[in-house]
Amino acid sequence: MNLDLLGSLLTAVVVLLIGTLVNRSVGVLSRYNIPDPVTGGLLFAIIASVALAAANFRVVIDPGMKPVLLLMFFGGVGLCADLRMLRRGGKALVIFLIILLPYILVQNVVGVAMARTLDLHPIFGLVSGSITLVGGHGTGAAYAERFAEVNNLQAVMDLSMTVATIGLIVGGIIGGPVAQYLISRYKLRSTAREAGDTEEEAAAVSPITTVGALASLAGILAAVIGGRWIAAQMPTGAITIPGFLWCMMLGIAIRNLLPFAGVRFDDRATDLITNICLSLFLVMTMMALDLAEVALSAGPFLLIIAMQVVFIILYVVLVCFRFMGGDYEAAVTSAAFIGFNMGSTATAMANMRAITSRYGPAPTSYLITPLAGAFFVDLMNAFVLTMLLALPLIGG
Repeated sequence: MNLDLLGSLLTAVVVLLIGTLVNRSVGVLSRYNIPDPVTGGLLFAIIASVALAAANFRVVIDPGMKPVLLLMFFGGVGLCADLRMLRRGGKALVIFLIILLPYILVQNVVGVAMARTLDLHPIFGLVSGSITLVGGHGTGAAYAERFAEVNNLQAVMDLSMTVATIGLIVGGIIGGPVAQYLISRYKLRSTAREAGDTEEEAAAVSPITTVGALASLAGILAAVIGGRWIAAQMPTGAITIPGFLWCMMLGIAIRNLLPFAGVRFDDRATDLITNICLSLFLVMTMMALDLAEVALSAGPFLLIIAMQVVFIILYVVLVCFRFMGGDYEAAVTSAAFIGFNMGSTATAMANMRAITSRYGPAPTSYLITPLAGAFFVDLMNAFVLTMLLALPLIGG
């Protein structure tokens, strides 16, 4: 059965809602912050695989909306990046970013080295490196589409989603124990006072308005249209900046320049639209997974992820914890670093919540992690990946 564009959209929305319901009902899924579109999409893919094997029945989703949804997501990420907030992070944010950049390179070196050891294409090393582990499902899907078209690599989309999901789970599992080891080993404790009543403050915030939502939508669409135009004007060569990165950078420019003309954006509305676009893109991608192909090829990637776990623990204990100050805040930031680089910003926040709920608040860590995740990591990751893909050993 072939679904048209609207039928595919409706199916994706229903599957996304089912994934949300399942995540809320199954504690282990919510505990490890498994994305709703991943849960719903995987359930759909499992049912579709059973239906195909048992009754030769196949549901084909129209993928026409996926490229636009993905570009809208990255345009929205840029539109949420308020450069004025960088002053609040101060020295801790700068140190965190300095620590983060070389680790992105280390993660890719580990991935490529393991891929070559297992006789896989080097690009699969990047897929099991920062593309999916630092970048998450969205960045993994963006690069997977490019690798499928340019490098003719089979099942790269399915593998990207699989590795990103496994990394998300692993990042949520190991972050807390590592931080707890550091706290116990060095007898650390929180020195910050408890934060104020955030629930009362949130209740006092005015609701999102239609005008605010429309302004955010206009900014996102402008970033997408402008970003696509810029990408089309760029000459192809050894170093090619992905089109989605242009959309994100244009979104950053719009967000930070238009306020000088009196135009301001509601970040809540932008974040809502961005999350919807990413969720729909991911659920459509997961719904199209060929689970039989994934099952046949996921084995080597489990070995690569295991090696990534070893290296991130060593890097956190020997580098991140020490350079962030070696105190309680550094231990909490270390838990965030693991969640951040093996899963997502949401995983990092969950790791920090697990530690601070037991040992006390860590306000600096709570500030710098979302700031780094807002857009810095995507820019740094794209920079490292662009350089690596320009190497004949990998991109050739």
